[in-house]
Amino acid sequence: MSGKPGNDADVLVVGAGPVGLLLAGELRLGGASVLVVDRLPSPTTESRASTVHARTMELLALRGLSGRFGTPENLPKGHFGGLPLDLGRVRSRYPGQWKIPQAAIERVLAEWATGAGARLWRGHELTGLRDDGDRVEARISGPGGPLRVRAKALVGCDGENGVVGSLAGFEFTGPAAGREIFRADLTGITVPDRRFERHERGLAIASTRDGVTRVMVHEYGRKPGGSADPGFPAVAAAWRRVTGEDIGDGEPLWVNAFGDARRQATRYRRGRVLLAGDAAHQQMPVGGQALNLGLQDAMNLGWKLAAWVRGRAPERVLDTYDRERRPVGARTLANIGAQAMLLLGGSEVDPLRAVLAELLELPGTAPLLAGAISGLDVRYPVGDGDHPLLGRPVPVVDAEPIRSGRAVLLSAPGTARADVFRATAASWADRVATAEARVDGVDEAVLIRPDGRVIWADEGPVELEQALSHWFGPAGANHTERNHRGVR
Repeated sequence: MSGKPGNDADVLVVGAGPVGLLLAGELRLGGASVLVVDRLPSPTTESRASTVHARTMELLALRGLSGRFGTPENLPKGHFGGLPLDLGRVRSRYPGQWKIPQAAIERVLAEWATGAGARLWRGHELTGLRDDGDRVEARISGPGGPLRVRAKALVGCDGENGVVGSLAGFEFTGPAAGREIFRADLTGITVPDRRFERHERGLAIASTRDGVTRVMVHEYGRKPGGSADPGFPAVAAAWRRVTGEDIGDGEPLWVNAFGDARRQATRYRRGRVLLAGDAAHQQMPVGGQALNLGLQDAMNLGWKLAAWVRGRAPERVLDTYDRERRPVGARTLANIGAQAMLLLGGSEVDPLRAVLAELLELPGTAPLLAGAISGLDVRYPVGDGDHPLLGRPVPVVDAEPIRSGRAVLLSAPGTARADVFRATAASWADRVATAEARVDGVDEAVLIRPDGRVIWADEGPVELEQALSHWFGPAGANHTERNHRGVR
């Protein structure tokens, strides 16, 4: 087995889907060397997910990536369990939902990550790993034979039931799938567009874009069949039983089945092995939340892991990944579980749907659910201050340091203590940039992490110094080996 030094990296990322590729780019911005491996020999052309919500668009904009997707379709209306929900009234530069095929997301993120220096090996599969406390040693099977890769950390972004979670001994809790939905992309058929149309025997959804029709169908009470590929005849038969229409003459481009499982890793980190995206949480792909949840995992983890493996941040910073993201995942799974009941239940859920439809007409209900689905209502426990922005996202910061993946201290022009704040931050100049800009809701100054979260605002220089030290290590020098066993 080859174990050439050229195979090694600071971080080995397993999985070249959107989550793995965004993570790879974030790691490179943080100065970490990155190797991404994926078992597929070429990028998938399947667009299983196509919905990007407001907070994810804001994160892409923070890195200057949002413009690379052209002018995607924007839909202000979303849904909660199939009931109409206005997503366009959230406080964001990117309200509503944006329709970007997963294949396009992967293409843009792959170009960005590899352009920043990440290595991408397709057609390579992880077959084993060992975390010895100082390094992770991974066994990789590829076209040229088995390889051995050593890394300071390994991240599984390999989807639900991923091999990383299994090999590293992660535990998962939550209910397995109890119901099944068929999904297919077809050409050569003409059916009416259907938005969560409930029939006597099941649920039918259909939409056509650029000559391709996506159909989704669930027969009430249908249990999982045990295969992710049920075959097109099974999909056509279920569609006919639910809607009475024959789509059997269509040409299937892609067919799959998915269930309503809600399973989550009991922790997102075990030593030097971490999980992100669907590898950490399995959920029904309703309303595009799975893709967005995973991309937001990657954005949270990337800068922290890069700083840790490069010796620029203490381990407590890396520990905040689990502390911040796992509760968000649990809340999202609960949200999706409620939607699954509303969507896939038969006539027994009709009274509940009627009551919820009335509640959604109340002024506060729709914004509450829209904030949860869009990802804009998440507040991380980042400190003891009482500023209303603490732990919350800054919508979009037009500052070059943020685009390049650095933390930034923004001081409002003309404020009395601006020079004092900048002088305090100067001791962390290798990790934190300074700039002048005014942020809504901030009187004097705000400290923003590389992922766009506020970690200090409008307090004194002592509190600023404490926040800088907590998140970015000692002033004036990188965090050293004596505090980072095995990280060199």
